[in-house]
Amino acid sequence: MTYAETLDYLYAQLPMFHRVGAAAYKPSLDNTIALLQAVHNPHQGLPCVHIAGTNGKGSTSHLIASALQEAGYKTGLYTSPHLVDFRERIRIDGKKIPQQDIIDFVEKNKGVWENIAPSFFEMTVALAFWFFQKEKVDIAVIEVGLGGRLDSTNVIEPELSVITNIGFDHMHLLGDTIEKIAREKAGIIKRNTPVVIGPMREEAASVMLQTAQQYDAPLLITSRDLSVPFCPLGGKYQEENTRTALTALRALAQRSRPLLTEDIIAKGFQNVVVNTGLMGRWQQLQSNPLVLVDVGHNEDGIQFILRQLEETPHRTLHFVLGMVNDKDIDKILTMLPTSANYYFCKANIPRGLDATLLKEKAQECGLNGEVYTSVEEAFLSAKKIAQTDDLVFVGGSFFTVAEVLPLYPELIG
Repeated sequence: MTYAETLDYLYAQLPMFHRVGAAAYKPSLDNTIALLQAVHNPHQGLPCVHIAGTNGKGSTSHLIASALQEAGYKTGLYTSPHLVDFRERIRIDGKKIPQQDIIDFVEKNKGVWENIAPSFFEMTVALAFWFFQKEKVDIAVIEVGLGGRLDSTNVIEPELSVITNIGFDHMHLLGDTIEKIAREKAGIIKRNTPVVIGPMREEAASVMLQTAQQYDAPLLITSRDLSVPFCPLGGKYQEENTRTALTALRALAQRSRPLLTEDIIAKGFQNVVVNTGLMGRWQQLQSNPLVLVDVGHNEDGIQFILRQLEETPHRTLHFVLGMVNDKDIDKILTMLPTSANYYFCKANIPRGLDATLLKEKAQECGLNGEVYTSVEEAFLSAKKIAQTDDLVFVGGSFFTVAEVLPLYPELIG
């Protein structure tokens, strides 16, 4: 198979959460364990850091990986979902997994899948662990996909666990209270393994403390007052992520990674975008008019975005908005500014919320704008209408941002 044929096969054969939602979610580790057994359990003995959380786990993962790279460790990085290229999910020292490795893995193992019937995510987890073992990484940074306790990544025995912010997201799968969601995230805590927690609600921190005590896991709490090195990532919310990453890296330095000096960590933070290819986090695509994108999509994420928009000088806000149909849409719409001009659209995935329905719901919340047939059409219309001193913002879902980034190929790593 060619690479394109391989991806087509995967997309056709394996249910993808980011496309169809809960129907692709497998609340069990059985498939993952079976897949890993078929490829000789590459996760066993894999040195790694495991990162969960509602918001910030992606940025925190990239920050930690960047610092480890700067320290000279051959560093694997597994994140999800991807924005532009499937290979973004699996990197070593910032370089995406080669196409041929994906082809080889699929051709060798697709017969196994017929008996196991894995999800797309379960397959990518197995692929990542196989690739990291094959390439003999010194350490891998592994981001949880959804939740923690039953996430496919939760078969590893990490050097360190990290749990970032806990907020309301995926409530239909993880629970409808902060405590229930926190218990799912806390499921990555392992016996006698240190765990770092980022700034979070008191009720979530209480769950983390109880779980850590239950498993004799040393608990390290990130201070909200921690002074951190310069980080080029835009958005006020990155201050929390940077503090959490710094706390985690210091813990790694004391435990098993002595090359992580303060100077190296600072260099890692400064070079995070170059080192890891991180995209979509308060990312500026152009100026005149200023165009910003951010993948934040739940209540806490939107709150951070709105604060940042208020602090960004502009005359008129043009908001390109697309959402998915399994989020708390009504709650988020009530948070958005009524003074903005909205460009309602639907990302090209089955989970995308119909743009006309989105407009109807938005109007009930005092938000006004027009419906467009695609994300690209909405975005280009916003850019055309916006004046030089206006601000065009693209958000509402990961997948809305994903359809705008390819319009700026020079910014894609």
